[in-house]
Amino acid sequence: MTTALLTDRYELTMLGSALRDGTAERHCVFEVFARRLPDGRRYGVVAGTARLLDAIADFTFDAQTVEWLRDTGVVDAPTAEYLSNYRFKGDVEGYPEGELFFPQSPILTVTGTFAEAVVLETLALSVLNHDSAVAAAAARMVTAAAGRPIIEMGSRRTHEQAAIASSRAAYLAGFASTSNLAAGERYGVPTAGTAAHSFTLLHDGERAAFQAQVAALGPSTTLLVDTYDITRGIELAVEVAGPELGAVRIDSGDLGVMAHQARAQLDRLGATGTRIVLSGDLDEYSIAALAATPVDAYGAGTSVVTGSGAPTAGLVYKLVEVDGRPVAKRSEHKASNGGRKTAVRAHKPTGTAVEEIVYSGTVPELGPGERPLQRPLIRGGTPVDNLPTLDDSRAHLRAATISLPWDGLKLSRGEPTIPTRFA
Repeated sequence: MTTALLTDRYELTMLGSALRDGTAERHCVFEVFARRLPDGRRYGVVAGTARLLDAIADFTFDAQTVEWLRDTGVVDAPTAEYLSNYRFKGDVEGYPEGELFFPQSPILTVTGTFAEAVVLETLALSVLNHDSAVAAAAARMVTAAAGRPIIEMGSRRTHEQAAIASSRAAYLAGFASTSNLAAGERYGVPTAGTAAHSFTLLHDGERAAFQAQVAALGPSTTLLVDTYDITRGIELAVEVAGPELGAVRIDSGDLGVMAHQARAQLDRLGATGTRIVLSGDLDEYSIAALAATPVDAYGAGTSVVTGSGAPTAGLVYKLVEVDGRPVAKRSEHKASNGGRKTAVRAHKPTGTAVEEIVYSGTVPELGPGERPLQRPLIRGGTPVDNLPTLDDSRAHLRAATISLPWDGLKLSRGEPTIPTRFA
């Protein structure tokens, strides 16, 4: 399916004007970056790159689309003719998925003619802003969980297509699984889920509901025990499934208190191996607050898919070079740095990141502990070979997060974890 109309009208009107005055073929460089991190964030996470590359490949204008644009007056005849043959043939470089970014990090560089590159603005920003916001929130939750697995279960709290992208971004950030089956089919994200309160209410009591679920899924299943009285629910769950019961899930109440009580009760009943899963409007702060409780796993939904209060990463797509000449916006509140840029992250001998260095033009010879951040993604309109897999990106983010100073992983407000220096 074409992605060509996932854009703003002004991109096509700019294209039409540039075709008319002869500037459409000028060689241009656009960069994606954030002027600042969202309030309360100390680092960003690049996510959505692979989705964007697929969307660029599908960014073509079929006859029906061109006809609609022409009939509705969005484009004139010359622009319609240009779009009929459009396919991006330029180059794209960027930070790999799972990389951390900071203010002014040039996380994506799009090179081509003005006509080729300008029409990709909204597509690039809509994908990267959404996925990066979700991944940053999810990464903070993973840090707060301190090794306990988290299930992404926010599909019912967002648009159906955003739910799939959110599941992918959360998994990239370190979540263990998702409830979203489309994300499992499309991206290979492990799926999880057993039953909701409606299944219990369907039956003539909890015992009957638990018996039906155990008969279908086995005693290793997870039983939801808070439809009525939690203490009685746990008692019935162990009676039905036996001490081999896989897990109980608690979705309401004072979760910290409930977890302690549930653990004590399960142990008394001999279900010492039964795990406790907590869910119910969890975010990074509530997960951190549960660190001392006997919890084995979490389920997080609304806060993940909404970026936990920061639903966009604040990324912009700006023209920085025309025919080799640096250009930049100079308004008082939205100034940017002109010229194509490359970036390096510097680390101590211990591996701890200390600063991000953004160079104008090419990077000089790398020093000890420095690594380049951009990688080729598209060359001549074709994606490069051996792009990272989703599991590669998970591993990359794990390593990048470990490299941050400890202060940078705090949930408290503060400056970006490492400074950005222009050289």
